[in-house]
Amino acid sequence: MSAGPRTLEVPPGEAGTRVDVWLAGALGLARARVKELLERGAVRIDGRPPRKGDRTTAGARIEVTLPEEDPRPVPQPELPLEVLHLDAQVVAVNKAAGMPSHPLAPGERGTVVNALVARHPECADASEDPREGGLVHRLDTLTSGVLLAARTPEAWRSLRTAFGGREVEKVYLAVVTGPVADEGEIDLPLRHRADHVEPALGGGGREALTTFRVLSRAGDAALLEVRIETGVLHQIRAHLAAIGAPVLADAAYGGRPFPGLDRFFLHAARLGVPHPADGRRQVVSAPLPPELRRALDTLGLGPVD
Repeated sequence: MSAGPRTLEVPPGEAGTRVDVWLAGALGLARARVKELLERGAVRIDGRPPRKGDRTTAGARIEVTLPEEDPRPVPQPELPLEVLHLDAQVVAVNKAAGMPSHPLAPGERGTVVNALVARHPECADASEDPREGGLVHRLDTLTSGVLLAARTPEAWRSLRTAFGGREVEKVYLAVVTGPVADEGEIDLPLRHRADHVEPALGGGGREALTTFRVLSRAGDAALLEVRIETGVLHQIRAHLAAIGAPVLADAAYGGRPFPGLDRFFLHAARLGVPHPADGRRQVVSAPLPPELRRALDTLGLGPVD
């Protein structure tokens, strides 16, 4: 969001909401960011600063002054970073579950990109948006596995073209529960609804194609190898839920809880791309994290190479 003054008017139907909550939604900012603006005195309601706990009134004019901020990610060398592959054009890392891929707002910390630019600052200059730190794709916060970044603008453009042209092999491991065929294809458009994604049964939505095959079974649980041809937000999770086989421990999509697992069972196991230097296939793999290996053992789904 660009810096400078903004003037907003509260619609009649949104009166009575706490000012910080309303502003966060209206500006698309995190609550912590809105709190900073309020503490700085950067918010005025009908010409006066709001008091803590104030609520919106219909027709009120809210003036917000957004300061200039450096969009480049904050380097955090103290964050762990497991590198799977590194050369002059690209770096691939093993993303841990629970860590977001990149900052969504200036100054945000604790993401893979914060750790990445601390080791490889050139990545921030590779992508069109410096917040992305050279990433050419992203993974959900609770998904682990291979995450790829470019180190030069030329490599970033080459890799983004490969992703857009479906030249990338994206292979995941997922445990699901419920009836599921030995293999299958899910060709179902998806659309965003608030904080989740759902099938666009009435038309519209983004094209999404997922294929899968069962690697092992135990009771009503199955370990799947999943491949995606497209890259829609939450695609695998929404598609598997749509066929009645939600990802284990994925509460947002109806997945069954699993003792000791505070994430869902979805892991980006392998990524194959045409290397930007010469177009040859570069394949990077990430081992299954210990918590997912323990879940497999408990379920009796066997080891994974």
